[in-house]
Amino acid sequence: MTTATQMVSKNDLRASILKDSFVDFVQYYWDVVVPEELIWGWHMGVICEEKQRVAERVFAGLPKLYDLLINVPPGSSKSTICSIMFGPWVWTRMPTARLINGSYSYPLALELSRKSRDVILSEKYQELFPIQLRQDQNAKGYFANTAGGYRFSTSTGGSVTGFHGHFIDVDDPLNPVEAVSEVELKSANDWMGRTLSTRKVDKMVTPTTLIMQRLEEADPAGVWLEEKEGITIRHINLPAEINEKNEKDVRPRILKNRYTDDPDQLGSKLLDPKRMPRSALKESMAKLLEYGYAGQFLQTPVPPEGGMFKIERLHIDTPPTSARQWLHKCRFWDKAGTADGGAYTVGLLMGEDTDHRFWILDVIRLQLDSGEREKLIKLTTQMDGGSVIVGVEQEPGSGGKESAENTVRNLAGYIVDVNRPTGKKEVRALPFSSQVNIGNVWIAKAEWNKTYLNELILFPRSKFKDQVDASSGAFSVLTFPGGRIGVI
Repeated sequence: MTTATQMVSKNDLRASILKDSFVDFVQYYWDVVVPEELIWGWHMGVICEEKQRVAERVFAGLPKLYDLLINVPPGSSKSTICSIMFGPWVWTRMPTARLINGSYSYPLALELSRKSRDVILSEKYQELFPIQLRQDQNAKGYFANTAGGYRFSTSTGGSVTGFHGHFIDVDDPLNPVEAVSEVELKSANDWMGRTLSTRKVDKMVTPTTLIMQRLEEADPAGVWLEEKEGITIRHINLPAEINEKNEKDVRPRILKNRYTDDPDQLGSKLLDPKRMPRSALKESMAKLLEYGYAGQFLQTPVPPEGGMFKIERLHIDTPPTSARQWLHKCRFWDKAGTADGGAYTVGLLMGEDTDHRFWILDVIRLQLDSGEREKLIKLTTQMDGGSVIVGVEQEPGSGGKESAENTVRNLAGYIVDVNRPTGKKEVRALPFSSQVNIGNVWIAKAEWNKTYLNELILFPRSKFKDQVDASSGAFSVLTFPGGRIGVI
């Protein structure tokens, strides 16, 4: 017969084990919030261990070593581990801890918060960790315990005024199942960079964890991965499948050795063959198509096979030097009007030679205000010479028309083509990409090649699209049947 003393001793031992191991904690309380039987994957252990490693320094009051970025595919139990289980485990060690959690939508944030609270209120938790919640602060989106700890949940762009966290955790700041607009990208990045970054109990100690699927080059994960002074990121990157093309994307690299050989596809290895077998991945690819699958499952904004532009079919060479070898040329300007920020002003020179090959001859790419931009356009036009057509993009609205008219007046005496783009950028880029993909585009070797090619590789998921827009515009001018020169 088990005595009360033995039961207390058994509970104390179990509580001690669960406090010391977030992995064991997640496994023990799994059935409180997930009705299905636990199928444990090694990647789940990695996520738990990384979260605990960050938390231990907070418990000890030590400065953080880094913020944590985790990119994993859907179905990896990332939300259960990071947004549901982590808070209740933290309170077993630090009941005074304050946590701020964010997700792309408020209903989702509330649901994750509710499940986290369910863990705390469960008999199974209370038996070992009698944390009491305050009755006057016990709502889905904000609940607090009697020791002074709390969890505040919000959505991307939401207010966090008045709250400061020992831990800040963001789980999918963008909706992975919807197309992401540039406005949403900017909003999410501004919210993380300007709002959440100020809501820390101690800026030197409080870690931020961002866990998400990759969607765009300029999504919050992409922004974090850009080199920035004073910011250190530990990156956990686990694609759903790897092969010789993308195994280099696994972070840390050593984790690629833990992938399992795919019995259904030679040369491929799987992250989780039980929950994400080849059949499930094929179904996901059919629904998401190549770009969606590449981002959400492979954790790269561009498919391994390449995006719209197959840049391996471009030729980098020395262009013809004789004027007789050229049919015509166009310097197309994709204009931006903000100095030292925002989009770039791009002036791209494209030519068609007598063999009907298209050449990218020069790319000017600068962040300028409107006055400096117009001076640059005029100076460059003078240097290009009168035989080069000047293409100018006219943005929608009266402001765009006025800007185009000013440029035309500024270039009196030169041939100017005013282009009014319609439709999506990727649709406008199709004619030019067709020439790239059949190997009929050449590039003059120059310092700007790397930046230009990188944008083509990532388009339409690239952070900036100005060079592709300028390429599309120049190609349209050179191949337009008839004339529209100088028409406003």
